[in-house]
Amino acid sequence: MKTNVTFDSAGLKIAGHLYTPDDGAKGPRPAIVVGHPGSGVKEQAAGLYAQRLAEQGFVTLAFDAVYQGESEGEPRGLEDPAHRVEDLKAAVSFLTTRDEVNTDQIGALGICASGGYALTATATDHRIKAVATVSAVDLARQFRQGADGAQDPAVFQAMLDDAAAARTAEAHGESVQTFKIFPDTAEEARALGQHVFEGFEYYCTARAQHPRSAKFLTWTSVDHMAFFDAFRFVGLIRRPLLMNVGREAVTSWMSVEAFQNAHGPKELHWIDGATHVDLYDKEQYVTPTIAKLTEFYAANLAEFVVA
Repeated sequence: MKTNVTFDSAGLKIAGHLYTPDDGAKGPRPAIVVGHPGSGVKEQAAGLYAQRLAEQGFVTLAFDAVYQGESEGEPRGLEDPAHRVEDLKAAVSFLTTRDEVNTDQIGALGICASGGYALTATATDHRIKAVATVSAVDLARQFRQGADGAQDPAVFQAMLDDAAAARTAEAHGESVQTFKIFPDTAEEARALGQHVFEGFEYYCTARAQHPRSAKFLTWTSVDHMAFFDAFRFVGLIRRPLLMNVGREAVTSWMSVEAFQNAHGPKELHWIDGATHVDLYDKEQYVTPTIAKLTEFYAANLAEFVVA
């Protein structure tokens, strides 16, 4: 069952979908907070994973980050890593108020950018007892170094120039300065490489497009992200960690790096044949990933019979 819910994150109202199992079992259950990719909304990959995990007996919560989707926050399209981490912690706080949830059995799942944010949140919030990721990236690192880690440093320096110019323009009364995340056509996207084309195909076509999914970011997002490092404190996580990575994902180096720096119980799970975005919704890759996640959370959040 899906229920519309709202909760507070540092003074801003977050919109979420709470999924509860339909198996008729009574009493509080283990719960999982599910974060969406950088330009996503709760109705896309996060909602799919939340629904599928609820079918396995967990209470799950997918939500829109502030400044995005149905959640509050101005300017729209701001990507603020610090607030994204706060959103995850706020979601945990919300779950602790729910009668359906065993507050000692709360986990986190981060997809794409939320994979990085979930690691940061888990490092400093001991209420999260186990954390898993799917196609995890540090979005700030992706802007600085590129999806494949090989971007010319001059690219990001130029973006910082544009971010500075945007702040000046806004100070002089101009409207919020933004830039498009995706090109206008599939041909343009394909010319920019596999990762850009994958994102375009998912977010900009009938495959998964949603009217509230972000198609632009504010230029101030760039300098908000410039100094953020989602993997900086992964060594503080001494609770179970599972990282699910597509074998063909150009972003896989980021999950590998985070995994290598983790010190607690950990597992890196490769999904053969899958690219980064394949793990968002393609059934042949989502199904084995859900099975692995179910096994992980069942072992590390609670001993219970999966419905």
